[in-house]
Amino acid sequence: VTWKSKLKQQFPDPSSYAAFMGNFSSATGLITFFSMLLGRFILKRTKWTFAASIPPLTLLSTGIIFFSLNLLPTAWAPLAGLLGMTPLALAVLAGAAQNIASKATKYSLFDPCKEIAYISMDDPEQRTKGKAAVDVIGGPFGKSFGSILQQMLILSLGSLAASTPYLGLILFLVILNWVRAVRDLGPQVAKKQQLQPNLLPKPNDVTEGSNNSSYDNNAKNQKSPL
Repeated sequence: VTWKSKLKQQFPDPSSYAAFMGNFSSATGLITFFSMLLGRFILKRTKWTFAASIPPLTLLSTGIIFFSLNLLPTAWAPLAGLLGMTPLALAVLAGAAQNIASKATKYSLFDPCKEIAYISMDDPEQRTKGKAAVDVIGGPFGKSFGSILQQMLILSLGSLAASTPYLGLILFLVILNWVRAVRDLGPQVAKKQQLQPNLLPKPNDVTEGSNNSSYDNNAKNQKSPL
């Protein structure tokens, strides 16, 4: 919402706004495609903890730039002047970069790492319930709670601009907890992979297949020859 408000300030004309969003959609698709190719290499060559840490750290770095441009535009004025831009235009580009990075890292690294974490569970029933709790309940609940919290801040503070610092603080706290959760879960996934090397699918299978394909491949590997 904060980025969309800055976007409307930068492009008040509907035609220029539509042109920017068209370029934004094209850039999102192109960068996501190449990120998925790069994600295959990262999953194959690095540990789960490193790969799973890339999405939150990417959002953290781009979020710092975006919110600092909104809260401290004068500090960025010299750099914006060197680039021949205004701080507002730079904030729009930073917000676009954050949105593109979030989608690219989600499909290339976050989703495969999430599936690997599910597969590392020993109990099939626990695995199914855990996946259902996260995908069916956790995701929609998180989006709904975030929207409600944002509306409450806007209504209580009077405007979106007044609530921007608090939204940034909440974002950073969520990302820091995300990184901590990855660091806590990483040793457990690595331990399962060492004890049962055949438990986890190949990284290419995780990135190329759907969410259910990696689960099905693991189930086939665990079938008894009898």
